[in-house]
Amino acid sequence: MPNGNPEDALKTITPTVRCNGTPPTPALREGPYYKPDTPLRTSFRSDAEGGVPMLLHGAVRTPDGKPIGGTLLDFWQVGSEGAYDHDGFRLRGHQFADTDGQWRLETVLPAMYPGRTRHVHVKVQPPGGTVLTTMLYFPGERRNHLDKYFRPECLMEVRETPEGWDASFTFVLDV
Repeated sequence: MPNGNPEDALKTITPTVRCNGTPPTPALREGPYYKPDTPLRTSFRSDAEGGVPMLLHGAVRTPDGKPIGGTLLDFWQVGSEGAYDHDGFRLRGHQFADTDGQWRLETVLPAMYPGRTRHVHVKVQPPGGTVLTTMLYFPGERRNHLDKYFRPECLMEVRETPEGWDASFTFVLDV
């Protein structure tokens, strides 16, 4: 939500990778706040009181567009207060893409915190494959260009809806 104005976000959206020979999603640093052994879950909404609802969804594909079903996706993020949970698994969890490579997470819009732009962390591992650690970013954020880890290839498609934010991303894995 750039500068709080959803119209600005819609004007500056850079579309997510569409496959058909596109390069794989880039790896980015894990950061200091990852925790293993997260619970299996597709919703973080009960973890965040008062946050702006966000539906984060997408697919996992090969560079030529074939779905990668059964892919493990492990997400972690801050809530509206801008802090990671160090004691438990609030705003943390994993799930598996369906047979068509589709995945869906109900969450909240993450806050910005000192030194970073708004983002969501994720580890993506296809069945029997290696783990890709990356981050998803929001288009039009004024702090994107200041964040040393920001990669435009990791921008989500984002739009505001009456229910909150709708964000999508296609992970492209070279398997």
